[in-house]
Amino acid sequence: MEYQLVIKFWRKSLADEVFLTAVEGKLKEALGAAVELEGYDVGPKEINLFMLASDPRLSFRRAKDVLEELGVLNGMSAAFRVVGGNSFTSIWPLRAIRKFKLP
Repeated sequence: MEYQLVIKFWRKSLADEVFLTAVEGKLKEALGAAVELEGYDVGPKEINLFMLASDPRLSFRRAKDVLEELGVLNGMSAAFRVVGGNSFTSIWPLRAIRKFKLP
């Protein structure tokens, strides 16, 4: 798995952090062996979910259905990079206004 897919949840769009346990379980179920969940980076304004994937675009499309079902699609963004790389390619929202970056 040569890519790191990052899903960024904006804290103000989440009711609480208990949501993370639910989303992780549902993503594991939907994505199976296609990704390897790496963990979270929890900050005051955002929560980043990291996963490794061979095909980050396909993995995100599958994850997007789960995130839409949970009602968080509008309060998040997503991007991927080559593992160890610095440059991200944004994949959500489709017309990202801001450049994707980690804190």
